[in-house]
Amino acid sequence: MAGCAALILSGGSGSRFGGERPKQYLPLAGATVLRRATNAFIGHSAVDHVRIVLRPEDRDLYNAAFADAALMPPVEGGATRQESARLGLESLRDLQPDKVLIHDGARPFADAALIGRVIDALDIYPAAVPALPVNDTIKCAADDGATVTSTMDRSSLRRAQTPQGFRFSEILVAHETAEGTELTDDAMVAERAGLPVALVTGSEANVKITTQEDMAQAEQVLGAGGLITRIGTGFDVHRFGPGDHVTLGGTRIAHDHGLEGHSDADAALHAITDAILGAIGDGDIGSHFPPSDPQWRGADSAAFLRHAASLVEARGGMIDNVDVTLICEAPKIGPHRDAMRGKIAEILGISLGMVSVKATTTEGLGFTGRREGVAAQAVAAIRAPMGT
Repeated sequence: MAGCAALILSGGSGSRFGGERPKQYLPLAGATVLRRATNAFIGHSAVDHVRIVLRPEDRDLYNAAFADAALMPPVEGGATRQESARLGLESLRDLQPDKVLIHDGARPFADAALIGRVIDALDIYPAAVPALPVNDTIKCAADDGATVTSTMDRSSLRRAQTPQGFRFSEILVAHETAEGTELTDDAMVAERAGLPVALVTGSEANVKITTQEDMAQAEQVLGAGGLITRIGTGFDVHRFGPGDHVTLGGTRIAHDHGLEGHSDADAALHAITDAILGAIGDGDIGSHFPPSDPQWRGADSAAFLRHAASLVEARGGMIDNVDVTLICEAPKIGPHRDAMRGKIAEILGISLGMVSVKATTTEGLGFTGRREGVAAQAVAAIRAPMGT
């Protein structure tokens, strides 16, 4: 078994969108739609392999979009979405991943947190789909579309998104069994095979670009239409104490001391949390999680960082990037840098390329030079509507 693989389906011609070039290869704020749809999977710590399923006539467009990307070789799709998904799954037969994600190449805004929710659900269920409730009233129309025949009960309705996740061996059999049918998504293939499909929380930002209006809205979002850039900084210090490890950047590191603090004393995550809170002008970590409150004793600092990210989202904003510098003589940070970046990206729901982790010493000067503790300083850049 080989972990988790992601298939990005890019076999459509974009006939509803119009234009000579397929919509997934159109530029969107400096990168193609398809490249943006793929980046979150390339940078996700729980995704081991990524493969594009494409139309053979789009090979040159693919090569230009992914010249610098570490992907599995692409595989050619079929005449329908369902056939393309099946061919993509069959191309992974030798790899035999435990889990597989299937994502629409026209959805450029799937984030790491959404991907993580789908993957985690597969530990319990053989299939999982991100979905959102239907908030609008749904009317059934007459055959001619001119009048209403009834109103549906929307309480049990959900809007399905991608990536949809599956246990590989089961969805491969389900797809091969369903060959020749016409099903609209991979979850329907799983349902037809009798596989329970879990629902996980989707994302309103995870839109599918179908029309030119969709593209214009996506360009507005990425072009910061109505948004301003805001910068915040954070700084945190924890002293060494008894213990056999430290936790930094969400990563456990063996060491001859631990770090003292009310929570898990993760100076890196604390500094980033304060930087994000500073960017939105919403106090500091102590005002949100008082050290006098016993519920935070020994708490995982990932919860603090997720909370800060949720406040940005609630304000209609997005995190552009974070940069954290750890200051210590020991332990050595370099061997754990990539693990920290992956964990921070996963917590914040951003791509790996948006996270920087660095380390330095004070040349033996000060409390860090005397190996009495660890310091961390961070910078966060976000975009949010004016006035929030």
